Amino acid sequence: MKILVLGGTRFLGRTLVEIALAKGYEITLFNRGKTNPDLFPEVEHLKGDREGDLNPLRGRKWDAVVDTCGYVPRIVKKSAEGLAGSVEHYTFISSINAYADLSKPGIDENFPLATLDDPSVEEVTGETYGPLKVLCEKEAERAIPDRVLVLRCGLIVGPYDPSDRFTYWPVRISEGGEVLAPGPSERQIQFVDVRDLVEFILHMVKERVGGTFNATGPAYRLTMRDFLEECNELSGRAARLTWVSERFVIESDVQMPGWVPEGWVGMFAVNCNRAIAAGLSFRPFAATLQDTLDWHATRPADYVLNAGPDQRSEKKLLHIWHQQGKDGRQTDESRS
Repeated sequence: MKILVLGGTRFLGRTLVEIALAKGYEITLFNRGKTNPDLFPEVEHLKGDREGDLNPLRGRKWDAVVDTCGYVPRIVKKSAEGLAGSVEHYTFISSINAYADLSKPGIDENFPLATLDDPSVEEVTGETYGPLKVLCEKEAERAIPDRVLVLRCGLIVGPYDPSDRFTYWPVRISEGGEVLAPGPSERQIQFVDVRDLVEFILHMVKERVGGTFNATGPAYRLTMRDFLEECNELSGRAARLTWVSERFVIESDVQMPGWVPEGWVGMFAVNCNRAIAAGLSFRPFAATLQDTLDWHATRPADYVLNAGPDQRSEKKLLHIWHQQGKDGRQTDESRS
């Protein structure tokens, strides 16, 4: 099978190429050649900018294309229209943020989608990211009708993740000591190992499946407590978790990776039954944690995580929390 990957040298794209090559697929990369340009010397590299220069793609044929980096509808439209006669199947990587209301659990593929008051907006921000993804989905389907697979992904985790939104937790807990844990501890969280997502993508591409699927997991209800306790088990119980209230996290204005306030609980409580029925499966949670730690160990010794509070900030927050507890304002959550 011949697959064209738009992007292909960062995180999801990189993992996709690695696994596809291991399966014997023929891969072509199309990107600007700016990120990890030395990766995959054994595959064909086409250099260009999908916003302007699509000439390297003209006159070529592939079985499928996987779009890992589409954020602006105008650009996705140009890419999809340019490839409409060159590919049999188009996979577009979208996001759970495509849904209009993330305050409710159980979101499935039929829930209302996010919209923009001004559809001409192209700046990608926290507010526009989801609605722009929706418009990108529509442009891909309009250009290649009935041959588009849309995957609305949740938090993608594992080796090569530059965001560290997942990596922070096993790394921080493995360091031991007192760890600030954001409550409520029984709130659900979701994520998908990038390798499991890639296996699903390749399965769907091979079968030429179209349509829209929520792509996150696991297949059971995972709580923040379950997650952090599993991290702690992996570390040999090195850490002492101090659970703080949601109100404390919000008032402290601290960004806790993988945590959302009550008004966003739907983001980590998505219905992914359709994808699971279609073949999405999940490796053991502990394997994702261990492999993430092993990959992190290959980074420079002075690497600073891109997510979570630094040690100084965490200690300060813990001190404030304990002081509040002495004043009689400690919640039941902190003692659980």
